Amino acid sequence: MAMALRSLRTRASSIVLSRGLSSSSLQDPQSQQQQLNLFSAINQALHIALDTDPRAYVFGEDVGFGGVFRCTTGLADRFGRHRVFNTPLCEQGIAGFAIGLAAMGNRAIAEIQFADYIFPAFDQIVNEAAKFRYRSGNQFNCGGLTIRSPYGAVGHGGHYHSQSPESFFCHVPGLKLEAPVARVCGLDTPFPLVFEPFYMPTKNKILDAIKATVNY
Repeated sequence: MAMALRSLRTRASSIVLSRGLSSSSLQDPQSQQQQLNLFSAINQALHIALDTDPRAYVFGEDVGFGGVFRCTTGLADRFGRHRVFNTPLCEQGIAGFAIGLAAMGNRAIAEIQFADYIFPAFDQIVNEAAKFRYRSGNQFNCGGLTIRSPYGAVGHGGHYHSQSPESFFCHVPGLKLEAPVARVCGLDTPFPLVFEPFYMPTKNKILDAIKATVNY
């Protein structure tokens, strides 16, 4: 399960809670037949982001060798260690660097190893990323910012690897939560998106879900 924080150029900073990613936003849905597990889908989405945008950078703790969940496997070898690199074990530093990088017009894709570790970066996200555009009178923004992090209980994570802190961000002015079922996690869209757990639903499953909701 992954949580991604988004900050937008023309709107308030946003938070996205995503349990799966897909590259289907850049491909014809009718021709996209490949089934991917969660981590492979995230890896593919990051490959697409780096391949299509030379201003994109991926960084975080252990990201350079593939990450603890192997979501960044192969990225450094393909795109170079100047675009995919490790950071010190300092979440507030990761978030602060990402905000600054995005403010310079780049697409900063930061990884926090577990959502439990995001609390040291809370000040940077809430008081800097969320308010950056407003504080500058819309002269500056960090709209290219994405912060991705796994969240939720996995059965063996314990109390430092199983938290779901998304509710904290739901109540912060300047951060926004959206939950449609569509496309890749906002990397190539002007607003953030959320996905169903573990798989991308087919058109029939989406239709069934809509019917069930209407008839509830």
